[in-house]
Amino acid sequence: MAEVKRVLDALVRSRRGGLAASAALGGLALITGLALRATQGEASTGEAPAGEAPAGKAPAGGVPAADPVGMPFVAGSLSDDDATLCLRIMVSASAADGVIDARERGRLDAAVAESGLDLAGRQWLARELEDPATIDEIADRVQNPETGAHVYAAARLAIDPDTMQERTFLRMLAEALDLDEDAVARVETGLAA
Repeated sequence: MAEVKRVLDALVRSRRGGLAASAALGGLALITGLALRATQGEASTGEAPAGEAPAGKAPAGGVPAADPVGMPFVAGSLSDDDATLCLRIMVSASAADGVIDARERGRLDAAVAESGLDLAGRQWLARELEDPATIDEIADRVQNPETGAHVYAAARLAIDPDTMQERTFLRMLAEALDLDEDAVARVETGLAA
């Protein structure tokens, strides 16, 4: 389901509007950037040596810089399977407090409309909304720390943890994905930047 990346991108941009738009990144790149920050530690905080552009930012010449560990900062590194996991966890996170409210549902509907999701994709998403995946179902499909960081970043972008249920959901997700407190803190720092 190739459209899942478009839905995920639109959903993150609608959720974090100003952050993704002002950085000229888009939703997938924002997830990837937060995941890099989480897995690479201090090396991926986005601070570049003097005279260089920060990771993912274009220097004066207009060509994006490489990230601090020498890999290009591209959203294309998120596979379709990983994007599907991210979308599933965003639905689950949205339902963590017991209900997907009208505002959350409206954002999701707008993202689906913007992405041009086909009928089969809409039916798949409707099933996810009816019966969101559990943390364990998602964690069982995660094969490496990078995917775990992508999944956690997507969940965190889906919600503002302003209820006990949402905070508990994120804590349990981090534990299931084997993300340590420092990695979680780096995601939070990235969101605050």
